[in-house]
Amino acid sequence: MSLQVEKLEKNMAKLTVEVPAVEFNKALTAAYNKNKGRFNIPGFRKGKAPQAMVEKMYGVGVLYEDAVNEALDATYGGAVEESGLDVVSRPEIAVIQAEKGKELIYTATVAVKPEVVLGEYKGIEVTKASAEVTEEDVEEELKKVQEQNSRLITVEDRAIEDGDQTVIDFEGFVDGKAFEGGKGEDYALTIGSHSFIDTFEEQLIGKKVGELSEINVTFPNEYHATDLAGKPAMFKVTVKEVKRKELPELNDEFAGEVSEFDTLEDYKNDIKEKVAVNKEKAAATENEDHVVEKVAENATMEIPEPMIDTQVNNMVNDYARRMESQGLSLDQYMKFTGMTIESLKEQMKPQAIKRIQTRLVLEAVVKAENLTVTDEAVEKEIATMAENYKMEVSQIKEYLGETGIEQMKEDLAVQEAVDFLVAEAKLV
Repeated sequence: MSLQVEKLEKNMAKLTVEVPAVEFNKALTAAYNKNKGRFNIPGFRKGKAPQAMVEKMYGVGVLYEDAVNEALDATYGGAVEESGLDVVSRPEIAVIQAEKGKELIYTATVAVKPEVVLGEYKGIEVTKASAEVTEEDVEEELKKVQEQNSRLITVEDRAIEDGDQTVIDFEGFVDGKAFEGGKGEDYALTIGSHSFIDTFEEQLIGKKVGELSEINVTFPNEYHATDLAGKPAMFKVTVKEVKRKELPELNDEFAGEVSEFDTLEDYKNDIKEKVAVNKEKAAATENEDHVVEKVAENATMEIPEPMIDTQVNNMVNDYARRMESQGLSLDQYMKFTGMTIESLKEQMKPQAIKRIQTRLVLEAVVKAENLTVTDEAVEKEIATMAENYKMEVSQIKEYLGETGIEQMKEDLAVQEAVDFLVAEAKLV
């Protein structure tokens, strides 16, 4: 394999890779072995025709796509390593030459981790976050516990009100025809949650159990299903169940039921102490964020667009996993909210850029201050993980592998950079 590296503008690079003809021929053979079972050649049992016969009957090009992929898998990683570049995006591959008996030539255009020029980063002055506990803070926590201990009471003697929890069947129609994905049964919907598009929920207020209603809404212009975008729709909705939330009274009896205290006053004092601890932690985190944010503002870097795209895609995937853990697919979520994958990505882009800037700046501080992480610190972190996951230390190490442990060391160094910057900062 031979390699040429061309540095492009905006922290992009192009790798031109030449795979020897003999290696590409091997890839063609691998592609043949992978696909031979799907070729029908007269006079041969399926999957038994030799490669030369398959190439003659179907043309050698029938194997090129899989052969190129085989060759890419075998050579791209080595090309990146040989280049010495710190690649931070998926490659954009272009095949220049793919022909039996000749070298395979392809290019891989990639984003490279940008160089960071630190500005002022020591002695940064920021406003110190407040950790004061107010009466409102205590009442808010008490309200949460009250909500957690509420009861759902089935409503039969009145119509739906804002805040009620309902169970509905629905079917949507556009231009008088039912549309795909517009039907649901036994769907739990809290009125006022704005889970559905337009004024769907508001129009259910005043309806009663068993009542069949026609709800008229308009899909957003940017709705992900282009055949529905901007169109008026009518939903036939049957209310099957309505429940209201009944909150327990805040008194000594309540305190005794939800805590170890006999009086509401003692319980409030305990809440105040716990809120104070949490506020101290939150204030410390806020101070860290403000310091790092200011250091990032003072730094200079040029982030390549594919690096941002990669971060956005990772965030979307994380978001989808969180949705799925709540029993809702990303596709369903977008249908209910009227969002598109493009609008979701655009919404996440500023946060993605901020995450990249923060990480790059902290890595630059690690380098500038020669911050190092000891083996003891790594072992301590692994031991903490083992305890949290109820696993043996050896199991955690095996799961992480060398790459994971190295990543952990980098993460710990970045946290050391955060601690360093906060220690050097002026909190006023």
